[in-house]
Amino acid sequence: MSRLAILPRVMVAPNGARRGKDDHPALPVTIAETVATAAACHAAGAGAIHAHLRDAQGQHWLDSGAYGELIAEMARAVPDMPVQITTEAAGRYDAPAQRALLHRVLQQDRRPEGVSIGLAEMLADGDRAAARALYHDLSGAAVAVQHILYDAGQVTALAQEIAQGTIPGGGLTLLYVLGRYSAGQQSDPAMITPFLTAAADADLAADWAVCAFGRAETSCLAAALAAGGKARVGFENNLHMADGSIAPDNAARVREIAALP
Repeated sequence: MSRLAILPRVMVAPNGARRGKDDHPALPVTIAETVATAAACHAAGAGAIHAHLRDAQGQHWLDSGAYGELIAEMARAVPDMPVQITTEAAGRYDAPAQRALLHRVLQQDRRPEGVSIGLAEMLADGDRAAARALYHDLSGAAVAVQHILYDAGQVTALAQEIAQGTIPGGGLTLLYVLGRYSAGQQSDPAMITPFLTAAADADLAADWAVCAFGRAETSCLAAALAAGGKARVGFENNLHMADGSIAPDNAARVREIAALP
């Protein structure tokens, strides 16, 4: 069983698809920097890493070989920290390309323990047969899928896809994304409630976490933990500490969230 079949209390997302060194000099962009950041964040209290890659031009990169390299380096340097890769489109990849990446990943010896998949992105081309094959192949390979949901309507849509057999319904893990499409990409703890209401209405039992864009990240993650959820924290979503100061690095953000009750 994947160690990401149950979400860790705190997962770190240290870079994301769009930010770079111009945004913060401590944001990791190379595999070596990502592994070093992961080690520091693990020591600070992060149980897993949500990892993005960059190509030679510094652009968001979905590459199975590079993911394999990252996983191998993580196994050597931070063996107690599982890796969740991403399929985020970020304006560069369509659904067939995302599916092709994951099929290549499944053919490799070095597989991730988890993958995050945006529901709306993976179903954007309407090819339910291809999506179903991929989701079920991932389940059969014990690669834990975390479904990325941006609003309450997507929670309802996920429940419908499970009912139709597109997505396996057992052992669900979800990520509720706060503030991605709000004014200025700023979050508020109250944004959690519609997700939880939609999940309850759909009778959707799942292990869930929250990530939150903007300076209210800490208060949003505190609310998620208090409500029985988990937290994903890091420079992908926010560069600030709770007091409004710029965080020195990802480990400082992890440490602050890990210390919450």
